Amino acid sequence: MKKFLAIVMLLMTAPLTAKADLVHKLSTSTQLSVDAAATQSTRIGSTYSSSGNNISVVTDADFGGLTAPGSVTASATMIQTNYELTTPGSAYSFSESFTYGDAVNPIGSGVDVAAGVVADMPAFGEVTTSSGGVAGTLAGTITSAGVMTVTAGGAGTDAIGQFVSELTVN
Repeated sequence: MKKFLAIVMLLMTAPLTAKADLVHKLSTSTQLSVDAAATQSTRIGSTYSSSGNNISVVTDADFGGLTAPGSVTASATMIQTNYELTTPGSAYSFSESFTYGDAVNPIGSGVDVAAGVVADMPAFGEVTTSSGGVAGTLAGTITSAGVMTVTAGGAGTDAIGQFVSELTVN
């Protein structure tokens, strides 16, 4: 019985064989991109603030502030006034701040883009502009022999060339 069991166990084992799969991949690529010209702006409004103590306005005057604009496209301006000490000879503090806001530009004005370049910027208080988009001499080629050539372009362009060799052994 022991001999029979040993023979059965020997037959149950898998035969030992050598196996090797080899995969080799080659890949060449180019990627060309041209960024568009872009601008982002935020129109800021007029603001006025004041604070202090022991300060008053001269007789028959208003405290500083903003005037109503003369037109719907104009910005509010600051009302200027004369201040005086309420109690002369006593301590005082005074602070006044004014930001002159942006006028409203007519639709279609403020930004010109020519040949992918932002030529005129919007006239607002906060402006972020990216200029680019000129392909110029931007180019990328791959020959049938796998030779890759990448040529830089103008402003706002990217050119990437890549060769990948992958070897997998299983």
